[in-house]
Amino acid sequence: MSNPTETNYEIHDLLKNRWSPRAFSSQPVEPEKLRSLFEAARWSPSGGNSQPWAYVVATKENPAHQKLVQTLMGFNTVWAENAPVLVLTLAYLNPQRPGGNHYGYYDLGQAVAHLSIQAAELGLHVHQMAGFDGQKARELFEIPADYVPTTVVALGYLGNAEDLPEELRQREAAPRTRKPLDEFVFSGQWGEPLS
Repeated sequence: MSNPTETNYEIHDLLKNRWSPRAFSSQPVEPEKLRSLFEAARWSPSGGNSQPWAYVVATKENPAHQKLVQTLMGFNTVWAENAPVLVLTLAYLNPQRPGGNHYGYYDLGQAVAHLSIQAAELGLHVHQMAGFDGQKARELFEIPADYVPTTVVALGYLGNAEDLPEELRQREAAPRTRKPLDEFVFSGQWGEPLS
């Protein structure tokens, strides 16, 4: 199954075809491909080249995978444990420069975006989740105080949507949508759509 989107303007095929499925194959992700994803994240831009990110990677063969599953909430508990790789993303908050700490979240997001595009290039899929218990993750993985558990990322090869419960199966097949550009891209001042 694929779920490409129709765009109003031409964009790169990797961006057009990238989507966040919930149906993952049990096929393991090759170690070389996994390293490639984090190499892409490594080369993401960051403010002052601070690289304020860290990741806890849990493959299905590792007990850490089940620990990370224990932190999930909501619908994520139904499907995400099937992903062969789960990744806890962490933003580093520098106690020596607290004024710039909100950029840590921005930079982590950029790094995960780079990882996501590299995944698409390698035939892998990524689904990012905010529905998890960050405090529980902090305790289970003994995360230092200056790192903030931010998201959990499921990644792997595309699975069969028929393996999902009906409600999630419908969501999987639904057309992808986004707000129109004139709702969030402004020219010169707030509210004036870019012409």
